[in-house]
Amino acid sequence: MADFIPSLPSSLGLSLAFALALLMGVALKYWLSSRQIRHVAQHRGQVPNAFAHTVTLAAHQKAADYTIAKARFGLLELALGAAVLLGWTLLGGLSSLNQALLGWLGGGMAQQVALLAAFVLISGLFDLPLTLYQTFVIEERFGFNKMTFKLWLLDLLKSSLLGAAVGLPIAALILWLMGAAGSGWWLWAWGVWIGFNLLALLIYPTFIAPLFNKFSPLEDVALKARVTALMNRCGFAAKGLFVMDGSKRSGHANAYFTGFGAAKRVVFYDTLLAKLSASEVDAVLAHELGHFKHQHIIKRIVSLFALSLLGFALLGYLATQAWFYTGLGVQPNLDAPNNALALLLFMLAVPVLSFFITPLFAQLSRQHEFEADAYAVAQTSGADLASALLKLFEDNASTLTPDPVYVKFYYSHPPASERLARMLA
Repeated sequence: MADFIPSLPSSLGLSLAFALALLMGVALKYWLSSRQIRHVAQHRGQVPNAFAHTVTLAAHQKAADYTIAKARFGLLELALGAAVLLGWTLLGGLSSLNQALLGWLGGGMAQQVALLAAFVLISGLFDLPLTLYQTFVIEERFGFNKMTFKLWLLDLLKSSLLGAAVGLPIAALILWLMGAAGSGWWLWAWGVWIGFNLLALLIYPTFIAPLFNKFSPLEDVALKARVTALMNRCGFAAKGLFVMDGSKRSGHANAYFTGFGAAKRVVFYDTLLAKLSASEVDAVLAHELGHFKHQHIIKRIVSLFALSLLGFALLGYLATQAWFYTGLGVQPNLDAPNNALALLLFMLAVPVLSFFITPLFAQLSRQHEFEADAYAVAQTSGADLASALLKLFEDNASTLTPDPVYVKFYYSHPPASERLARMLA
């Protein structure tokens, strides 16, 4: 194939750019995490003045210790993740796996699907020890983990089977389009991807989520009446109000909307209802309604679809360039399709390069949270929302003293001090 005659300068340039971006990304993540650890540790000994009458020193120190433990563990994940990524790409791991499967299965669709499945399986095995440590050591140490190993194993089995049953047919369809739809395959594949995501939004609440958790109708008559009145006042309709047995897995509390269109549901964790008063639950729900009122969800979906269109278009170009493969440590097939290789290399490379624009999306998300807070204060009570947020921050052991630079780069939600200052003003 003429397109796959290696271009050494382009390949070498991509290899150097990828290695440099990975190195810079790791260095920046390490610096940010180190700042977070140092800043939280320095402020561990005293509750900030704004919270001195509402948060105990013990709760403040638990949040600091939990934040530091997660950040230190994150440094280990960072190092291992970078090593695994280099192993897959520039050190030839993906290329070796591809060649092994070519020798076994030949160069047809079965080999391409097998390559995707093997990559996911091996990557999952690499992540398994880290997941176990995070759940049964860190979360256990701070009293958040409620899962038994049996339940964890059952969840893993369910999610793996579900991922295979849903993911493999979608992957096979994308691969078929890459080979059969000509140079414009990426537009068709983008349409399939959008359709799949919209369908998932519709079926997740009814068919997928109940595989992992029990959802019971909200039985508290007074709370149900209060919540329904709030939703009517805000012009919001949902298919039902449900309580999820989140306490079966974690001590963290939350509430959320799920679904799309007429399939929307309001879900409260049982841990949330156990910790908040009715008026505080009302305020938290009003915050979530604020996201819908400002169309944050729709805006995010549209932005995601627009970015994915650019991604598919870029992949459509890169999939035909030999330097894209060789520059990332893979020898492209000369007499077999390279579509699965292109997909995997793209998924491995894009996060390395897109990491540097993370602060832009974090800033937008924090702005959305401020807007939702303002809506909740207008619809309910700022004091109730502030009280609920303080309880949730304490319950989830969220530090009250994060590093400001770390916040700007990573935080999708504003720190407690900023949120409370705005809503109580």
